[in-house]
Amino acid sequence: MQRRYVTVDVFTNRAFGGNPLAVVLDAEGLSAIQMQAIATEFNYAETTFVLPPWARAHTAHVRIFTPRSEIPFAGHPNVGTAVVLARELEANGGTPLDRLVFEEAAGLVPIRILRDGHTVAGAELTAPESLTIGPSASVTDIAACLSLDATDIKLNNHPPQVLSVGLPFLVAELTSKDALRRAKPNALTHEHILPPIGTDAIFAYALGANPEELHARMFSPLDGISEDPAIGSAAAATIALLATFRSERDGEIAWRIQQGVEMGRPSLIFGRTEKRDGAVTNVYIAGHAVQVMSGFIDLPAA
Repeated sequence: MQRRYVTVDVFTNRAFGGNPLAVVLDAEGLSAIQMQAIATEFNYAETTFVLPPWARAHTAHVRIFTPRSEIPFAGHPNVGTAVVLARELEANGGTPLDRLVFEEAAGLVPIRILRDGHTVAGAELTAPESLTIGPSASVTDIAACLSLDATDIKLNNHPPQVLSVGLPFLVAELTSKDALRRAKPNALTHEHILPPIGTDAIFAYALGANPEELHARMFSPLDGISEDPAIGSAAAATIALLATFRSERDGEIAWRIQQGVEMGRPSLIFGRTEKRDGAVTNVYIAGHAVQVMSGFIDLPAA
């Protein structure tokens, strides 16, 4: 039994940068155990499995797996999967799509296709959930998780706390890009600190030259991902929180999040937040994607 796949590098316009993703295009009939085995074999931060939609008005039902578990939502899998499906459709003579809707465990994910001329170049997703704010972690605990000093943790805007727009992360602001560069995950401390507050990953960031520019790193050794080169879901939750602190009551704020530099896989995430009457109403994450490989997975007979 064979299943076809395509890999793309997401949040980059060059191959071998950004965050790699495997997209299994014909996943109907695969069990969750088989999907997990395939995701573990690829060993990317995430692998997606494309299934027929439950509702005819939607594009596809998409399941997302890390090397160790299924997750309800993630950023770069949505961007990458949308680019792959839009390109596949057009390559097979279908009518070009400008918008897609994916069914996922976290809810419906609307996606807008981005083009370079007539060529599919990237995608922009709308986060499926409003921002939720969970438990906080102490400065001492987050510093230990990142192998940093307590003085490297910045508290001016918010404490280290769990944020989610579909997938929870412990988000911490650091005092400088140098502190971000020095961060290293301590897996034993992660295991002690993170599961009790409802997450298994830390998104650390430092502000850039302007308040709409973030430099970030994400660590999730408990999920088999020592470091992730680009994490759209955590970026979305973070900019949603930062937008709530802004004085603007209405309008749109554009954000740029740079990640993956320390790994040699530079990534660029574009974000947008919309506010109405002082509240954040929508969060968007966008980026480019580049196809790298395609082929077939040979599965053993049942």
